[in-house]
Amino acid sequence: MTGRHQPDDADELFDAVGAAFARLRRRTTQLPVTPPVERKDLNRNLVLNVVDEAEGEMSVGAVADALAVDPSVASRMVTDCITHGYLVRVPSQSDGRRAVLELTEAGHALRDRFRSQQRQAFEHITRDWPETERRELARLIIKYADSAAAAAGRG
Repeated sequence: MTGRHQPDDADELFDAVGAAFARLRRRTTQLPVTPPVERKDLNRNLVLNVVDEAEGEMSVGAVADALAVDPSVASRMVTDCITHGYLVRVPSQSDGRRAVLELTEAGHALRDRFRSQQRQAFEHITRDWPETERRELARLIIKYADSAAAAAGRG
């Protein structure tokens, strides 16, 4: 690990994970990707991924729950995505009185752009790593994300 002491003890290693995640969030948005990441993109990326990955219908309240934010915060985030043409409100298939969210064609394109930027950042960060380590990290990140989703679903 460049510039930082790599903990040997398992407890020290696991304790360092939180700080490492915080550094990742701050630093990956500063990497040279094309097009550059804009500040508003971070919130839009969260909202579009929550709506895109939903199993079933997604309302503004469900976005708030998924992001663990106040409903008024989620409403502003969703409104921004609607205003810019990334999401639309459509009638619920199960209850026509409710509105649910769907990605537009522009929303799918923006989601894909975010994923491209994230891949570029991953490739930039790991460019000097052996291919086996790059693949293993990618596999473990996906496993971790899947486990986090499963744990959140269990409550």
